[in-house]
Amino acid sequence: MMSGRKILLVLALVSGPVYTSRSPGGEGAFMLQVRQTLDRSASFYRSIATGGGYAGIYSLDLARRYGEALSDPARPMEIWVQPPGTPSVGQAFLRAYKLTGDKGYLTGARSAGRALAWGQCAEGGWAYKADLSLMTPDWEQALRRSGRCTLDDCTTQGALDFLMSLDEVLDEPWLTEAVELGLAYMLKSQFPNGAWPQCYPFRGRYADYYTFNDQVINDCIKVMLKAHQLYKRPEHLRSAEQGGDFIILSQLPEPQAGWAQQYSHDVKPAGARVYEPPAVCSQDTAWNIKTLVDLCVYTQNPKYLAPIPKAIRWLERSRLGPNTWARLYEIGSNRPIYVDSSGRIHYRLEDIQSDRKASSYNWQGPFAVNVCIGYYEKVMRAGIRQYQEAASAPPSAAGRRRKAQSLRPAVEQAVRSLDGGGRWLRNDMIHIADFVKNFNNLCEYLELSGTDAPQRP
Repeated sequence: MMSGRKILLVLALVSGPVYTSRSPGGEGAFMLQVRQTLDRSASFYRSIATGGGYAGIYSLDLARRYGEALSDPARPMEIWVQPPGTPSVGQAFLRAYKLTGDKGYLTGARSAGRALAWGQCAEGGWAYKADLSLMTPDWEQALRRSGRCTLDDCTTQGALDFLMSLDEVLDEPWLTEAVELGLAYMLKSQFPNGAWPQCYPFRGRYADYYTFNDQVINDCIKVMLKAHQLYKRPEHLRSAEQGGDFIILSQLPEPQAGWAQQYSHDVKPAGARVYEPPAVCSQDTAWNIKTLVDLCVYTQNPKYLAPIPKAIRWLERSRLGPNTWARLYEIGSNRPIYVDSSGRIHYRLEDIQSDRKASSYNWQGPFAVNVCIGYYEKVMRAGIRQYQEAASAPPSAAGRRRKAQSLRPAVEQAVRSLDGGGRWLRNDMIHIADFVKNFNNLCEYLELSGTDAPQRP
């Protein structure tokens, strides 16, 4: 006999919210479709939450749950923290609430926040996944286990960023406690020279190194700048500035004036996984350029721009083709390097293509190099203060229209591909990443319309 929960789930999949057929014509009709898609998808995805949080991937019958990939099974009470996991879903719901004023979206955001607060480690950070087996819905104070926190892949930073965003809307003791604990963790995990490790408390080996790989330090600086913007505490600004000072300190000398993926504690490029030898990294160099510009714009201190021209010179010399760089360059020779799964270095990409594990690594690409250089050049053309003022001004009507036009195909695809149950499916699986991407595209399109989001009839 089918359980009550399964009956409700089946009803949700075959019916979904009911709307009347009345709608304005033309663009008004499409805008209403967008709003309905927003509501229908939110209704389904909230129905599969665990304590307000989310796994990364679900089977269609919801019997199997995973974290980042199908090789990463999640236990029944585990939620996924690593982006685009629970914090990303919470941010999406919060965005929809600010756009529409619909309290249902705020409830979804609050539930995600509570799940993260209860999944927070006693040390103040988060692991890739969080266990909510100790969570009881009516508890007002979280019981936190000691755990293995990570700053990798914006895991702790992403959770804290969302909770701070939620804190702007809600004033609740459990939320204040989680934010305070998280910010204390960020300060405690920072080295005196301004760097952050991949993991804290320390685990040994490369997890303890000063880490740029996967934007660890960049994301730490970003979240500390947001903390200062919201709470105006000098220690948060000082932390962000010290992070910028470490970027300056760790820049390699010319003619290879970029940055490595990670550094040993004597500030020398260091290896990590077997296919990540000490090397100069185009991707991390690009992101460090962006972070230095961000710091300059926020603090109005031009010292953060000083390392950038020589970093750009190295990137320009190291280009492999139009908008293409190798990820890693050999220290000294500046030759692109590609590493097989045994750790042997090769100088041609084709030499590792038969090595399935090694060839799956992101060895060549645009790595946002031109985007980050373009950001620097735009700030330089405008002037630091003028750029800051222009960036804080609302976009023009013409600018909104252009952006809406460029976004329209993705929005149409999101509307068209939502199934009758309010799900976006990929290879017969439910991916939270697809919800986050599509839901944010729908919100942005409504925001760019320049009018209030259409209400359900």
